[in-house]
Parts: sequence; structure tokens; C-alpha cells
Amino acid sequence: MMHTSQDAPELNGSTEYGKNLVKGLKKEEQVEQASVQKLSKEHDLVLKTFRLLIADLCQQFNGGHPGGAIGMAAIGVALWKYVMRYAPHTPTYFNRDRFVLSNGHTCLFQYTFLHLTGYKAMTFDQLKSYHSDKVDTLCPGHPEMEHEGIEVTTGPLGQGVANAVGLAMATKNLQATYNKPGFDVVSNHTWCMVGDACLQEGVALEAISFAGHLKLNNLTIIYDNNQVTCDGSVDLTNTEDVNAKMKACGWNVIDIEDGCFDVEGLVEALNKARSASDKPTFINVKTVIGLGSAVAGDAVAHGQAFGATDVANMKKAYGFDPEEHFVVSKEVRKFFVDLPERGQKLVEEWEKMIQIYETKYPEDGADFRRRIQGQLPENWKDLVPSSFLDTPTATRKSSGLVINPIAEKINNFMVGTADLTPSVHMSWNGKIDFQHPDLKTTCGINGNYTGRYIHFGVREHSMAAISNGLAAFAPNTFIPITSSFMMFYFYSAPAVRMGALQQLQVIHAATHDR
Repeated sequence: MMHTSQDAPELNGSTEYGKNLVKGLKKEEQVEQASVQKLSKEHDLVLKTFRLLIADLCQQFNGGHPGGAIGMAAIGVALWKYVMRYAPHTPTYFNRDRFVLSNGHTCLFQYTFLHLTGYKAMTFDQLKSYHSDKVDTLCPGHPEMEHEGIEVTTGPLGQGVANAVGLAMATKNLQATYNKPGFDVVSNHTWCMVGDACLQEGVALEAISFAGHLKLNNLTIIYDNNQVTCDGSVDLTNTEDVNAKMKACGWNVIDIEDGCFDVEGLVEALNKARSASDKPTFINVKTVIGLGSAVAGDAVAHGQAFGATDVANMKKAYGFDPEEHFVVSKEVRKFFVDLPERGQKLVEEWEKMIQIYETKYPEDGADFRRRIQGQLPENWKDLVPSSFLDTPTATRKSSGLVINPIAEKINNFMVGTADLTPSVHMSWNGKIDFQHPDLKTTCGINGNYTGRYIHFGVREHSMAAISNGLAAFAPNTFIPITSSFMMFYFYSAPAVRMGALQQLQVIHAATHDR
């Protein structure tokens, strides 16, 4: 159910805002025109403020990507205000939900919500440094993980989808290893925002297939479906049934017809996704890129400022002063003001639970604390072989001689190959495969979520990108190791590069190098 706003703009084309919104909605042919009127006054003000702030932030330096962020505004309100579990003043809270922005060019969407929800580092001045020449800006053109509230540097489109799968796998493994009756010490959810282009990338499709196979019900993809890419409308290059494909890959699918305004519908869908018991969830949210601008629904809205005249007209239509810039009223600040305190309560409740858990389960508690702190056992170096073969040895064999004894004994390590287990010698006796526990394979190789050996299948690119997500869950909580033939790592090159740029603790053992 949605509230009705008495001051929502009429959608009759009588204003510049109305004309352009009607134009955008006709292009989409998906959102009822009456939907713009079904807003609470509070949500209406927050959405208007957010969209104009994005327009101003891009206009000040005449660059950036305003369109997608503006179209996604209601999604952000639903997530950060009502659904996600996080602590702005304790950004590294271990059991926080993870949010991944795969369509990283819409970074103002994330930066602005980080500021509004109270992340201390994201000051208003920092937010206004977007697209500036400041070398210490926290707001580069794509989000980077060293800043508070940003889990991974997603980089090229599609990488974030695979990173999110890795984060969700990390949660599943920790849950299966440490959770006890009455002690859900790990219970976080992973949310991944994607655009039309992300879903055309091969790495995303590999990861989507794998997540469905693993039944990662703690993972939700939110699809900003505005049907626009740089070159034009999506049907220029892609006419498939996305929902049918996601269902075929083993995902639940939820449709939101009015993603521009239906905050309550979005909250309901997101909460339903969190409570999913059997599959990951794909929420198909229909939006309008550049909503309210003169280029709404058009590819021009994607990657350039709207222009001073257009921004001024948007402000007039919204009832704002066109001469004022970067306006965030006290009412909007108040809307988000409770979130740091709410987050701290989550942290305090979780820490109390961990203390009781450590008392009741001292061995598991100590091991869990070690993982939280990203430490290896004190004697880990004793597991490294003291001597090696003195005869010429293939790299695949020598790598296994070093890695397998360590991976067998130290649960920080997760090892995986892209369908080359017999060839790369990276498995150990007694290993447990990471699989959904109900899977019964024809070949008889089964496992469960406590497993630390991953059969990625022939998915080299997502293998490396998923490993980045595993490593990014928390420093050294997981140290992923992958192995494949040297030539096949060329498929993985973008993900290997992104892991290196982020200084993630991922080991790639390339074999058959000549």
C-alpha cells in the first residue's frame, strides 16, 4: 500500500516536469501515470531533494553520470532507510549487510546515501568534490573500497555481480561453520545493484548461473531497468526475456512496475528477498533514467550534466528555488537522523551475543574471533613444507605441495578451480566441497556450505571475480586461492586486475605455462 501525497506534481504535462515525465513513461510503457501522486509528503520531499542534489553535483563541474542515480532514488530510500542493516558510525561492523554497486558509474547514488545516512568521512564538502580535481576526494567517478561504506571497487560493468556472489558465499560458509541454535552470529545479506549493461556482461552471467546453482538465498540483485545504455535503447542490442533467464538460472523474480516512486512496494520486495528460503532473488525495478529532466528516458541522460537551464527548470517544477544549489533541508536531514543510532544498537546487540557465544562455545568462539580479526593460526608457517623435490617438477605439482597442507588445516583458505581439479593438484584428502547441502550430483561428488573447495565449473572470469568478493568480506577472514591453466587466466584478466588494484589477498596459481 502507498500513501497519497497532496503536493505531488500532477502528471498532465502542464509543467516541464510533467511533460518530460510523461515522455519518459511513454518510452518505458511500464509505469502508471498516477503513480507519481501516490507518495507520502515525506518521501516526496526526500526524493525531490535527492534528485536535485544529483543534478547539482553533476552540473557544478559539468560532468558525471546523473541519469541512473536520479532514476534509482526510491530504491536507495527503501534500502538505506528501511531495509539494510548497517552502522554508519561503525562501518566495519562484521555482521553488516553488504551493498555492491555493480553499475559503478551511478556512484553518486551511493555517495549521496552514505552522506545522508551519517557516514562520518562522507562530509557534504566531500560529496561536493565529485568530479573535481581534488586529489583527496572520496568521490571518484567509480566507487573505491578504501572508503567507508564501500565494500568493493567494482570497476568494469558486471564485476560487481560476481563480487556480490563471493560476498554471499562467504556469509554462507561462516554461517555453516559457526552459527549455533540461538546464535546466528553471522546473518548478513548481500545486495547488488545492477543496470542494463551489467546484465550483458559475460562475467555477470557466469556468476548469476553459479549463484542459482548454489541456491544463495542471502543474495539479492536489484535491477535498475531503465532500458537505456550509452548507444541508445537496450533493444538496440538486447531483446531477451531477462526474467525468464533469471528464473531458468534458479532465481526468484519480483517485479516492481513503478521504481521511481513506489518506496513502500520496494521495501516490501526487499524484505521478501531477505526472507527467501530457497533461492537468490532478482528484483526487476522499472525506472526512468534522468527522471524530471528534459532528456528523461533518453541515452543523453546517462553520462553528462543536464545543463544549467534544465536543472533550473527541474527545480521550478519541484517547487525549489532555481537560484539555490545543493539544498538539503532540515526535514530531509531529520528523515535520516536516526540511522547511526539504529546501527549502533545492531553493533551492541551483536557484540553481546558474541560474548555469550564465546562463553558457551569457547573453542568455536575463539576460532570465530580469530577469523573476525583476520588472523592466521600462530603455527601456520609450520605447515609450509621444509623441503621440496630436488628433481624438475611441474608448476601444478609444486603449487599443490605448498598450498594443500596449508589449506587443509587453516579455514581462512578457500580453494577453487575452473573444472580442472585433476590437472592442477589443488585438492587435499578429506576436503569438503562448497555446495548446497541438498544437491545430489550424478557423479556422487557432494558437499555442504562448510566446504572450502569450490568447483567453479568452466567459469574462469567469474572464478577470479567471485574470489575478489570472498576476500573483500573482511580482511583475511577469507584467503581465496584459484588455479587454472595460464592461458585460461586471460579470460580472468579484468578480475585479476581488479583484485590487484584493491590489494585483496587472493592467490591465483597459473599452471601449464609453456
